[in-house]
Amino acid sequence: MADNLFALTRRRVVEALSRIVPDLPSEIAARVEVTPTRDPAHGDMATNAALLAAKPARRKPAEIAAALATALSGLDGIARAVPAGPGFVNITLSPDALRAVVPVVLAEGIAFGDSAIGHGTRINVEYVSANPTGPMHVGHCRGAVVGDALANLLAKAGFGVVKEYYVNDAGAQVAALAWVVYWRYLQALGTGLSEAAFETLVPGGALQYRGDYLIPLGRALAEQKADTLAGPGLTAAAPDLWFDSVRDFSLAWMLREIREDLALLGVRHEIFTSEREILARGVADQAIDRLDAAGLLYEGVLEPPKGKVMADWEARPQTLFRATQFGDDVDRPLRKSDGSNTYFANDIGYHADKIARGADVLIDVLGADHGGYVSRMRSAVAAIAASYAASGSVAFEAVICQIVHVIKDGQPVRMSKRAGTFVTLRDLLEEVGRDAVRFTMLTRKPDAQMEFDLDLAVAQTRDNPVFYVQYAHARCRSVLRAAAETPAFGDVTASGLATAGLDDLSSEPELALLRRLSHWPRLVEGAAEAREPHRIAFYLNDLAGDFHALWNRGRDDATLRFLQAGQPDATRAKLALVEATATVIRSGLAVLGVTPVEEMR
Repeated sequence: MADNLFALTRRRVVEALSRIVPDLPSEIAARVEVTPTRDPAHGDMATNAALLAAKPARRKPAEIAAALATALSGLDGIARAVPAGPGFVNITLSPDALRAVVPVVLAEGIAFGDSAIGHGTRINVEYVSANPTGPMHVGHCRGAVVGDALANLLAKAGFGVVKEYYVNDAGAQVAALAWVVYWRYLQALGTGLSEAAFETLVPGGALQYRGDYLIPLGRALAEQKADTLAGPGLTAAAPDLWFDSVRDFSLAWMLREIREDLALLGVRHEIFTSEREILARGVADQAIDRLDAAGLLYEGVLEPPKGKVMADWEARPQTLFRATQFGDDVDRPLRKSDGSNTYFANDIGYHADKIARGADVLIDVLGADHGGYVSRMRSAVAAIAASYAASGSVAFEAVICQIVHVIKDGQPVRMSKRAGTFVTLRDLLEEVGRDAVRFTMLTRKPDAQMEFDLDLAVAQTRDNPVFYVQYAHARCRSVLRAAAETPAFGDVTASGLATAGLDDLSSEPELALLRRLSHWPRLVEGAAEAREPHRIAFYLNDLAGDFHALWNRGRDDATLRFLQAGQPDATRAKLALVEATATVIRSGLAVLGVTPVEEMR
């Protein structure tokens, strides 16, 4: 993997600064940045090096900036370096430095942009983790895409990534599912038991999950078990005669459906961890015991939630975790007054299990309703890491995905009759296709609410980012196919173009495209460190814009057209740029999990 242009320039800046300020502290050198300029008129890159060095050197920032600009201006590949502002230096690269990016891209292929900044740090990315009580819906879809793209991005940046799904197969929701499936089972057998009559048997007196999606499940259960789970006369039998069997059958069915939906979305987890299995192994109790041994538990009474009036609030002694010692707002209950574990205690056990498996960083991709969950889990992970992790330190991070509203013709859409009141993932995929779903879900930051416009997602216009990027790739491929039909242009494969002379790439739109290509490795690293895969979608949109601009300029200026009759050397240079552009688009789409198209139909 070759040095990216920003990393190379940064190293040269630090070397020059070290000569200007001989006793430069290492911690100051580590903070030096080389970033793209906000305005291309100011150059290609800017550095804060002089500003950082001024205080330890006891010199004015402008003085150091002037000396640094002089030192950089004499280096190969830097056309100009000028002081700017209170201590910055703007750097303009030479065309040769920009052109040098092309053979690197062609040699590395879609691996261009791969980085080692992760140093193999083991990151567990847990995402989706929907309760196995119904079909995947559009809300799950956003978390699935964000989590999957984030895991791909981190792997590209050199982290050791595990993709995990936590199966919430214990607790009241799964029990509620079993009761509804049992009612659907009795229906499939032809029982005359009404819904109202059956509800009198249900704990709590109400059936949840009434969607029609459970009718086939009840029929399948009836085909497998016949009437062996029913009481006399096809009435409801006592729960201890059917509950475990129905629950296990229902969970297996729903998980199979979930896996199929995720596969249609292009999401494949490496690990599925069962909550029931975690509880059966006593992992949660072991984690609580470790916290107790560390003096982090006590018996106490919580105050009612601030700002809320709760008429049924009753102060009860509970086992509390000293979460405030680790930055949380309040201490958190782990065991109820009856001695049973809270949901939070079980979640601690699950995260302890991930730590015990060797994770250095835990990233949970969560829904909008989990915002209050983050600080408590971060405090718990910090507390248990000391006893579980070899390093004694494990980071917990959360990515919150806000709600998605599906619209068509400007109006909210409810597409699923089978599922009830929500838009299923499968419906969405059938409507617009996997690539449009994945790309569109990444056109907003995950913590911003978004509208998924069905019309826009399939529109072949500039306003549709997935079409715009795919169209750029298809145009690249069409140019290369046309070139391959002209023997005078020689070998126009990536390897054949890697040795092409590039001096003919000198126009401003060509140099602008080269600049954008040079940003890709730095963009990957920055997006990975910030845990923001949407930056990849934004970059691809900008790259496509630069390519389309060059294409359109060629309509008016014949010298900018990619295929130059009678000028094989100039054509090969332009084809090398086209191939490099297509390669970087493919590299970015691979992170997003989107398939590049060869031609638009």
